[in-house]
Amino acid sequence: MKELLFIFNPRAGKAKIKNRLFEIIDIFVKAGYEVTVYPTQQEGDACRAVRERRDGFDLLVCGGGDGTLDEVVNGMVKGKTRLPIGYIPAGSTNDFAGSLGIPKDMLLAAQSIVEGRDYACDIGAFNEECFVYIAAFGLFTDVSYETSQEVKNLLGHVAYILEGMKRLSSIRCYPMKVRYEDEKGEEVSIQDELIFGMVTNSVSVGGFKRITGKYVELDDGRFEVTLIKKPANPLELNAVITALLSSHINSEYMYCFKASRIRFEAEEEIPWTTDGEFGGCHRAVRVENLKQAVKIRIPAK
Repeated sequence: MKELLFIFNPRAGKAKIKNRLFEIIDIFVKAGYEVTVYPTQQEGDACRAVRERRDGFDLLVCGGGDGTLDEVVNGMVKGKTRLPIGYIPAGSTNDFAGSLGIPKDMLLAAQSIVEGRDYACDIGAFNEECFVYIAAFGLFTDVSYETSQEVKNLLGHVAYILEGMKRLSSIRCYPMKVRYEDEKGEEVSIQDELIFGMVTNSVSVGGFKRITGKYVELDDGRFEVTLIKKPANPLELNAVITALLSSHINSEYMYCFKASRIRFEAEEEIPWTTDGEFGGCHRAVRVENLKQAVKIRIPAK
């Protein structure tokens, strides 16, 4: 019999995964899997459970939000062997699941895991850690990890917008040097005052589609990078936000490019977020695309 390790966050989203738990497990058992279930208790549990798992599992499934998936992927990359990962989205936004076409309905997601195919997907190296689909700093990026789980459960990603609106009057800018190789292999250097930056491998962020640009491929070995310059006045800030939400890149206010490796150097330590969780404060950050590093189970079609 095949063996499946099912790791889930019982508090993710509105804790609704607990209400469907037996039905999810039943789908796995009917597909011929012997299921081991592990509910996470605190931050870091999912990563540790993956790294310390015993031998013999054929498939690993995680249920929760993007943060839970982030932990599972980190545990998989740092572990001794890599298994296909099934994902049952149960968080507030579930950006990455949407990018992969994984159903929002948890039972349909579970069914697609047992009937689907493996997709070799890029992930990111962020200094010594990994991220699944986004690393970001600056404007609004602390909202996701400073907003309580209870508020997220109540309001969904409206919570991010409500929290973010409180901060418009106190936008910080960061003098920064950014270096990367362009498509011709030539090094490009940017030095500017930035209020926001994101390195992404997703078609949506915070529930907003196409905010990362057009022609996004999740397995091409390249990230989509967006850096926003310091606006001179509120009108410029509004123009920036409008451009982002409408996917119209405005080079007057932002830098947008694709790259496999990016280095950020700041004058002070800057707080980063990775997959919606606090990624630490850093003066120097190295981001590298790990092309097709993990296999994610996606629907067959």
